[in-house]
Amino acid sequence: MGAGRVARRVSEALPRETWDTLESDESAVLVDVRSRAEWVLVGIPDLTPLGRSALFVEWAGFPDMSVNPRFAETVVNSLGPTIPDKLFFLCRSGARSLCAAEAVAGLLAHRGIVADCINVAGGFEGDLDADRRRGRINGWKARGMAWRQS
Repeated sequence: MGAGRVARRVSEALPRETWDTLESDESAVLVDVRSRAEWVLVGIPDLTPLGRSALFVEWAGFPDMSVNPRFAETVVNSLGPTIPDKLFFLCRSGARSLCAAEAVAGLLAHRGIVADCINVAGGFEGDLDADRRRGRINGWKARGMAWRQS
């Protein structure tokens, strides 16, 4: 992180933009902030075509969905000594991941580290459709990004 860099607010990217950046920028990281239950039952983004995997840290745990008080610290510590310039955050629909991105951006700013914390628009499953089902309108799965189930 060079001196004189200006802090940035949390921004947003579409799933395709996220994938393209992960493909072209080896240092960029995708952080899946959903619960373990979601990872197991709904599926996870599959970054193996890019030769890597996402970072999985729960923002809130199932079933009570209480926020993980050590979330930001866990993410930053998991990244190691070099913080990437771009961190993408993914949840079910984009709401939790926005909060998660803000938390990490705040911790990094507090430590004097600047990185782009980017919320993935629509999340993994996207918004509810007219039939009250996810995964059809927007989000990682609906946009055709690679994913798998256990």
